[in-house]
Amino acid sequence: MQVLRANTETRSTAFENVPAGWQRYGGRALVARFLLDEVPPACDPLGPLSKLIWAPGLLAGHVLSSVDRISAGGKSPLTGGAKEANAGGTTALRMAWLGLFAVVVEGGPPVDGRWQVLVVGENSARFENGDDLHGMGLAAAADALVQRYGPKIAVSAIGPGGERRYLASGITHLDKDRNLTRISARGGLGAVMGSKHLKAIVFEHAKNTPPEVVDEDLFQAAARRHTKALQDHPQTGQVYTLYGTASMVSLCNGLAGMPTRNFSTGHFEGADRINGDAIHDLNLSRGGQVTHACMPGCVIRCSNAYNGPDRQVIVTPLEYETICLMGSNLGLDDPDAIARLNAVANDLGVDTIEVGAALGVAAEAGYMAFGDGRRALELMEEIRQGTPLGRLLGNGAGLTGKVLGVRRVPVVKNQALSAYDPRAIKGTGVTYATSPQGADHTSGLTIRANVDHTKPAGQVEASRSAQYRMAGYDSIGACIFAGFGMDATVVRDLINGRYGWGVADGYLTELGRDSLLMEREFNRQAGFAPADDRLPEWMTTERLPIVDTAFDVPPSELDAMFD
Repeated sequence: MQVLRANTETRSTAFENVPAGWQRYGGRALVARFLLDEVPPACDPLGPLSKLIWAPGLLAGHVLSSVDRISAGGKSPLTGGAKEANAGGTTALRMAWLGLFAVVVEGGPPVDGRWQVLVVGENSARFENGDDLHGMGLAAAADALVQRYGPKIAVSAIGPGGERRYLASGITHLDKDRNLTRISARGGLGAVMGSKHLKAIVFEHAKNTPPEVVDEDLFQAAARRHTKALQDHPQTGQVYTLYGTASMVSLCNGLAGMPTRNFSTGHFEGADRINGDAIHDLNLSRGGQVTHACMPGCVIRCSNAYNGPDRQVIVTPLEYETICLMGSNLGLDDPDAIARLNAVANDLGVDTIEVGAALGVAAEAGYMAFGDGRRALELMEEIRQGTPLGRLLGNGAGLTGKVLGVRRVPVVKNQALSAYDPRAIKGTGVTYATSPQGADHTSGLTIRANVDHTKPAGQVEASRSAQYRMAGYDSIGACIFAGFGMDATVVRDLINGRYGWGVADGYLTELGRDSLLMEREFNRQAGFAPADDRLPEWMTTERLPIVDTAFDVPPSELDAMFD
């Protein structure tokens, strides 16, 4: 395995041996180690000293179900701290088959100002002119790149959002069906890529050669246990397969934790029109794909391709976070309207959570009426056109609130809350507050924890456990749903079968804790303080209807979270 270094400023590339301190890390843990080793904590995230890394998970490359995720990482221009954003698709699998441990992109834009494509093959890498792709939405860019480089490539690219350095922009990857829609969405890493005038990385087709394993029998036995557990579990074998992540709508709405009208309430009266059953049945009646895998080998298939009334695809995928932030959070109960907003965001390469939250803030400021899907789509088009209002929305909920004079802005570390109101699901509120990544449910969702979600007791413990576990999954390349098929012995045997490291049952937790502590150290050096580990003050005073509670986990407990 090798590390590829590519300098966008000099257009130079070099393959290097994996540094000794990196060899037992992958995915999110490798991002954290890389940040401490190579990125000045006080640097301008959009400046020439900033770097990006593509880091496959430790178990990527073996077509294990839901375990081929890619982590993109760097210093976030949105939060100012450590940022790892992972996604499905084919990037990690292709990197592993090419023998790439990581790709590091460094330097500023080239002197001539050209846009570039980095083309990576087996033991080869080169920069090519990408000026013709500049300004293209991701749908057109995908077609152009496939036509130019062939149908078997993997791609990581930015849309116009990243080119304009929107702080809500992400890095988008091809899925197994060549849809350029699987986005490392959070934290503005697309803006970092755009600051270097890098439109895309193309990973050429390699021989289908998974990385070597040291104990094939041990590895394959664990892989079979993992797959069987996923198929046998009702959530991953039935619910997510048939209804996707939209199945979370009814659960969260029932807990009064579904963000509604800029997080003013947690219960949406239109939830039955946008829940998993409604979207499944409507999409099925229109000939849409109600189940779809974003990665080769995934047996869960929680994705979809959502069709409009004309039986043509509007968007792939339509998922829970978007259904909430661009649906109930805007007072919208029309799945077609939500899907169209989603489609524009996908084409621009922006985070639907961040932009959905920004639209909710704009609605509170009077720039649209809650429930007005047509006006919401007009505002998305302003983001596409780069108007002053559009640029404001494209830079996220925090900046939108400051400029428009809105106090009720749902952000932590300047990053928008995802679709679980922390006053109703307080363990996830602890995660929002204390995660080095900023507000992000994938850093430690506690909705299935055995606690009273509306009471402060036990929430820190639930969040801590979830954060360690999720950081571990992010480091081995596992989807959040892969956890339904991974007990401690499965992870242990997969790692020992692959690498022969002799890890014990507690390995996943230890790996996750190491990742978090490295991220927190980077943030400390970047200037973060305990006051940054807080929810917005209004969420501690404004009581959420139905459950009649504010966020009341004591600050002292938050401060002692990782002691």
